[in-house]
Amino acid sequence: MRILLWHVHGAWTDSFVRGPHEYLLPVLPGGGPWGLGRAGRNWPASVREVALESLDAGSIDAVVLQRPEEIAEVGRALGRQPGRELPAVYVEHNTPKGNVPSTVHPLADQHAIPLVHVTHFNELFWDSGSVPTTVIEHGVPDPGYLYTGEVPELAVVVNEPVRRGRVTGTDLLPRFAAAAPLQVFGMGGDELPGVTGLPPSRLTVRGDLATAALHRELARCRVYVHPLRWTSLGLALLEAMHLGLPVVVLATTEAARAVPSEAGAISTDVGELVRQAQLLVEDPEEARSRGRAARQAALERYSLGPFLDAWDALLDDLASPRFRKSRILIPAHERKLP
Repeated sequence: MRILLWHVHGAWTDSFVRGPHEYLLPVLPGGGPWGLGRAGRNWPASVREVALESLDAGSIDAVVLQRPEEIAEVGRALGRQPGRELPAVYVEHNTPKGNVPSTVHPLADQHAIPLVHVTHFNELFWDSGSVPTTVIEHGVPDPGYLYTGEVPELAVVVNEPVRRGRVTGTDLLPRFAAAAPLQVFGMGGDELPGVTGLPPSRLTVRGDLATAALHRELARCRVYVHPLRWTSLGLALLEAMHLGLPVVVLATTEAARAVPSEAGAISTDVGELVRQAQLLVEDPEEARSRGRAARQAALERYSLGPFLDAWDALLDDLASPRFRKSRILIPAHERKLP
């Protein structure tokens, strides 16, 4: 199949484009959110950068939408309406904002474009009305067991921690820094020292590393800390578990379901999490044992194969004549009632 999608969420796209299809990513000279293309990522040759305006709409088998504005953009550029004239599906990556749990999804109560949630928590909390919905959980390419834990520090991966503030648990970082020094990876962290008040001895801002370098540096840290309050299930957390790090996690959103207690520690009691982080930093063997449990849990639930299989089944159904005729993604007995 030839699938059109924008490069919106790099880590999710990194998994999605490893399937057996041809993936068309719009690119613009200035890049940006509407023309990022491959962005230099080491993706298969089946991932092609394209000029959206030059595409033949008839050559596209499916459109994978990830932002409401993309519906109008596809219609404008290709002259065909997603869902009605082009097979389309919408992936919702995020938790709802605003009046939770009564936030109405932008695609609620329409039947031309089915809605895919990446976690069961998101499906539960979004008010999607009568739109056909399903959940395809994350799948992560296995980087292998790389854990050494040689550096007795806590690793955190978070993008835009200053701008996002309490959403990402940035205010909790000083409490964890009392247990052990922090290494914070991700975009937009340059202002963290000033915001948190942490000195260089307790906080190192590592920046946005390429995937292989990130995995290597994470695996050197003793413990992974996931302080995010209100986001979808972080792929960095799943990658850390695959690497074999023990994880200390706020029991919020999908993390409460994804992380078993034997993988490290999971709780809404921050004080308990800080104590567990310190315990694991001070006990390398216990940290290694819990890290192995974290890796096993990640391999069992969040491997790449089941993720790609689920997407293949959905895309086959989406582009089939039966779907184009019925506009129904899932069997009637599985559909949500209006």
